[in-house]
Amino acid sequence: MSEVLLKDIKKVYDNKVTAVHDVNLHIDDKEFIVLVGPSGCGKSTTLRMVAGLEDISGGELYIDGKLCNDIAPKDRDIAMVFQNYALYPHMSVYDNMAFALKLKKTPKDVIDKKVREVAEILDITQYLERKPKALSGGQRQRVAIGRAMVRDPKVFLMDEPLSNLDAKLRNQMRAEIIKLRKRINTTFMYVTHDQTEAMTLGDRIVIMKDGFVNQIGTPQDLFDRPVNLFVAGFIGMPVMNFFDNSKLTLENGVYYAVIKGAKFKLDEFQQKALKANGTKPCDIVAGIRPQHLTVGEGDLQGKIEVNEMLGSEVNLHADCQGDDVVMVIPTVDLTADVSMGATVKFTTQPRLIQLFDKATSNNLIWFDEASFNNNAPTCKSYNF
Repeated sequence: MSEVLLKDIKKVYDNKVTAVHDVNLHIDDKEFIVLVGPSGCGKSTTLRMVAGLEDISGGELYIDGKLCNDIAPKDRDIAMVFQNYALYPHMSVYDNMAFALKLKKTPKDVIDKKVREVAEILDITQYLERKPKALSGGQRQRVAIGRAMVRDPKVFLMDEPLSNLDAKLRNQMRAEIIKLRKRINTTFMYVTHDQTEAMTLGDRIVIMKDGFVNQIGTPQDLFDRPVNLFVAGFIGMPVMNFFDNSKLTLENGVYYAVIKGAKFKLDEFQQKALKANGTKPCDIVAGIRPQHLTVGEGDLQGKIEVNEMLGSEVNLHADCQGDDVVMVIPTVDLTADVSMGATVKFTTQPRLIQLFDKATSNNLIWFDEASFNNNAPTCKSYNF
């Protein structure tokens, strides 16, 4: 079992700046966890504390049930892949991959077998005698991954391993990591600032901001049930539309969302959740994903300013009473005139509207006050 447990993990630097605030995270054996967030949010620092490259200022770290706060990195049975590859330039690919095993005085025949097996998996056998400078960025990254794989670590740590690659190669390597994960049975912690990487790779995603964990959940959880405005705006591409001056009203025991003058009667689930929470009428920020808007009819209206035809779909940018609203419409469903300058009506299904309290930025449907601990809210497990 290669479980990783972070209990109230904190990082405070000598200048009294707190980079990570009381992170609590239980990573199951063989689970792929992705830490994602903007630059400076504490995700890499958290990973480096697990690796032992940063001292832990507070809390407890357990790997495979063993308290590891004061254990040296080499004794934690982890392997780390860095953003800049960190290969030895004077060594061949073979020697780079074999280096850690040689330090452990592993028999030569065992080293040779492991290196060649891993090279075969990563399709770099033909490069074993080359130096890193003779390889492309993607090939160097495969070598860095292979160097970690030969050690058979309990935990595989990756710190933005694809950020130095171009877009096409990044997509290819992302697919390779997905295949790799299926071939080696170990626990992964992966750090990225790219939400697409997070959504496609992670069993669960940890979203961080300013050193705090904002939400932990599956990719679908985070897309459908964002706990606050930050998570809603961070996950999803194009980003969620936010209608700032919206209202939640209550009429004869029935809740409505009022957006740009249009009135939406919320669905049965939303009604029950709001009533269960004792929610009172208030100012809200209404959130609607671009994929959840339809054009041609409805009580909302906007003037098309940008029309991006992408073949299977069209991205529309419309001015709706001063707000830029983005709509993603499948071309097979497109019947309205969406040429630049045209005025279109659009709408959404009420159940797809996210309701954020304007005062707190928390989602009025999904935010769970009882689980809010040290600014680390979690997501309720409801289904539509």
